[in-house]
Amino acid sequence: MKRFWTDVAIDADRVVTLDGKPVRTPGRRPLALPTDALAQAVAEEWRNVGETIDPRTMPLTGLANAATDPIANDPAQFAARLAAYGESDLLCYRADGPPPLVERQAARWDPLLDWARARYDVTFAVTAGVMHVAQAPATIARLHEAVAAHDDFHLAGLSPVVTLTGSLVIGLALVEGEIDGDAAWAAAGIDEDWSIEMWGEDWQAAQLRELKRQEFARGVAFLGML
Repeated sequence: MKRFWTDVAIDADRVVTLDGKPVRTPGRRPLALPTDALAQAVAEEWRNVGETIDPRTMPLTGLANAATDPIANDPAQFAARLAAYGESDLLCYRADGPPPLVERQAARWDPLLDWARARYDVTFAVTAGVMHVAQAPATIARLHEAVAAHDDFHLAGLSPVVTLTGSLVIGLALVEGEIDGDAAWAAAGIDEDWSIEMWGEDWQAAQLRELKRQEFARGVAFLGML
């Protein structure tokens, strides 16, 4: 679609407007943002549109659309899908060697699990290897409650963080301010960083990793504006 507007503004309800008309989500709802910071950032994406609209250059708008349409339509179902990552959280699956990698994982991951244990009054089963280990039903239920307690916009921002890291604990620690985005990404990338140190990285893998990092960073930025 070609650009058809001149002026981008924000109305009193934090709805982004184009020449005085509200931007609407794919579900035809006005795109109303919960904070001034996010409204300004989304408006800036619309100001920066060139001759044609490219959704890939408007990630904050995309996350806001997700919060306003599919997530708002059934937040419980969306929260349940995110909470399911707690059943096989990255932090619970450790290497059995070599010792430097085992130590690196423990140094980064144990404090996060300890935080989650204390914060949510849960237990975690931790194993070496990739064979599935079941978590206690009470842990799964409590983590689900923790995710479901967040509003639609926080769920939208949390989604790329959890799905890209494979860790619900990392996502919750980030959204609750226990760690920042850099620490979260570093914790999630320990295994990959180790492989790169040992054997190097080809350009395709590096390119894919960078795309994931950028998507992750957009989720972090979105959460930071809430």
